[in-house]
Amino acid sequence: MKGNSYDVFFPIRCIFRKQSVFIANWDGMETAQLFFNGIALGSIIALAAVGLTLTCGILRLSNFAHGDFMTLGAYFTWVANTNGVNIWLSMGVGSIGTIIAMLISEWLLWKPMRDRRATSTTLIIISIGLALFLRNGVLFTWGGNNQNYDLPVVTAQEILGLRLEYNRLVVIVLAFVAMIALHLLLQKTKVGKAMRAVADNIDLARVSGINVEWVVIWTWVITAVLTAMGGSMYGLITTIKPNMGWFLILPMFSSVILGGIGNPYGAIAGGLIIGIVQELSVPWFGPDYKVGVALLIMIVILLVRPQGLFKG
Repeated sequence: MKGNSYDVFFPIRCIFRKQSVFIANWDGMETAQLFFNGIALGSIIALAAVGLTLTCGILRLSNFAHGDFMTLGAYFTWVANTNGVNIWLSMGVGSIGTIIAMLISEWLLWKPMRDRRATSTTLIIISIGLALFLRNGVLFTWGGNNQNYDLPVVTAQEILGLRLEYNRLVVIVLAFVAMIALHLLLQKTKVGKAMRAVADNIDLARVSGINVEWVVIWTWVITAVLTAMGGSMYGLITTIKPNMGWFLILPMFSSVILGGIGNPYGAIAGGLIIGIVQELSVPWFGPDYKVGVALLIMIVILLVRPQGLFKG
């Protein structure tokens, strides 16, 4: 600051000063710790991103309310858990509540818009309005304070200098099981094959005798389960707050674009990459810029390979 003039380079110097502090304390074990944390975060992003890519690929809907449905599922789980229900059963309650909420939005909003052949811009604006409605509904119902599950405190295990938190391990295992179940559903069941057919060509699928409306319902059900699981699992490793889904929507869209829009396996890979890179970026930019890293990855992919790493 010189006189009354503002030093325009002051914010930049602050960023580099913060970066130098992180790098000064940097070592290989911290890299391994951040990599482990990134896998846990990436598993959550991947689950939610799969639901988002299904709606993009099958329903042709870029749903900006997806993150707030994730928040809603986490709050349903929290309400059940804090009222004496086991955490695993609470996650089931959260999934059922999210299924009902998504089906209501389908019947009230998305089906009428499809019948009217609404443009993609109209659908995006509606989804943003729905996101605001859900977020403010959560604020009105449960307040703006951060919430935590009613769980016993489990001490983290240290193995070879790596701090393995129990809840993060649970998140990774649950996400892996959910991904295997999703693979079997898409590849081995009639519902999964019908979903793939509708994603490839909806008109041809309809002519072939596939009930497209039932495929739409199943898409919302699967999306709701994966989204609610992602929100509930995020509550296991951090606190639950009304705007958490809004801050996760950008990493989710980045994962979908990185993996190829409409490709669930690409969304899984993209989510893991985004989660790991976000955590590994902390020593360079600090924890406040992790979402910016996801945005940077999305921009680079759109410029270099807009179809994503895998075919959509």
